[in-house]
Amino acid sequence: MMKLYANVTQFLNKKMQADKFQYKIIIYTATLVHVLLILIFAALRVVPLAIFNIGSVITYLHCINIIKYGYKKELIRTFYITYLEIIIHSFVATIFVGWRFGFPQYTIGLIPFGYYMCVTLLSDKKKYYIPTILGFIAFFSFVSCRMISLFAGSIYQLDVSPAIELAIYIFNSVCNFGFLFLVTLVFIMEMQAFTNQLRTQNVALDNMASIDPLTGLFNRRSMQDCFDQALKQERAFCLVMCDIDNFKKVNDTYGHDFGDVVLKEIAQIIRQQVNESGHVCRWGGEEILILSNEKLEQTCQIAENIRSNVETHLFSCRGTSIHCSLTLGVAVHHHGNTVEDTITHADKRLYYGKQNGKNRVISPFDAA
Repeated sequence: MMKLYANVTQFLNKKMQADKFQYKIIIYTATLVHVLLILIFAALRVVPLAIFNIGSVITYLHCINIIKYGYKKELIRTFYITYLEIIIHSFVATIFVGWRFGFPQYTIGLIPFGYYMCVTLLSDKKKYYIPTILGFIAFFSFVSCRMISLFAGSIYQLDVSPAIELAIYIFNSVCNFGFLFLVTLVFIMEMQAFTNQLRTQNVALDNMASIDPLTGLFNRRSMQDCFDQALKQERAFCLVMCDIDNFKKVNDTYGHDFGDVVLKEIAQIIRQQVNESGHVCRWGGEEILILSNEKLEQTCQIAENIRSNVETHLFSCRGTSIHCSLTLGVAVHHHGNTVEDTITHADKRLYYGKQNGKNRVISPFDAA
């Protein structure tokens, strides 16, 4: 659980850095557009708009500085500043030079921009109703600019050629559509990153639900999936029930910490011997169940290797070292039987081994 919490925290930190980076790209783009507009208005000799755009560039540079050192609240604040600046710029440009150059187009790009930023930065219902309200504001701003140009005219009656008028209109259109493409691209990148992280977290949660935390082996729940898969293949397989000999005495004499060490290291030995030929599950307590896809002879050899390796292994904890042993019961699952029946057969052979000296492998080859 702590690892999952750490992963989530790391994800949130990375996401904040990603939000900053993506928003910086948008702000840098807006700053560049306003620099070009300064040159355009200077060439058209519309001094008030050139000065206004100088102020816009300064505002955006200030926003970039806020983003660099700020967090979510600062990002929200710079977003509102950006939104307001674009709307004001559309009105001011329309009042001074009119509708024909296409400056009110920028309010159209505010709608997807507003939804992206609000969904990214806000929480709960705010992420839905605030961008909707801002979208209506952008819409009414666009319509209002058109009404102003129809009924009030413009302060500057620019006498420019149709080619220059078209060039400025195309420039504004390219900037607006470029902004739309940029916001869409950033949104797609955000969704892809979120999807990848969600997939990673789902894998982590699935592992937490299917893996025994002490031994790293499958638990009963996940082992049932292995049974189902083996049954679908409709071929014989073997089950091996393992039990640590005198495990209660180990716990009582050396403590549960030592018992945990014994369990973990025996689980590691079993996993190494089974490898890719089957699945290993902590069935309960000190019992470990093996599903072997090998034939009976090979399974018995694997079981003997496990028993031998456990017998010779030295278990150490807090300066104390001991030897332990393992008893194993092997059973073959035949078509038509239930898995529970096969587990019962393996369990009976395990019990027989316990009653007859322990540290043994009892299989169908034996008399038990």
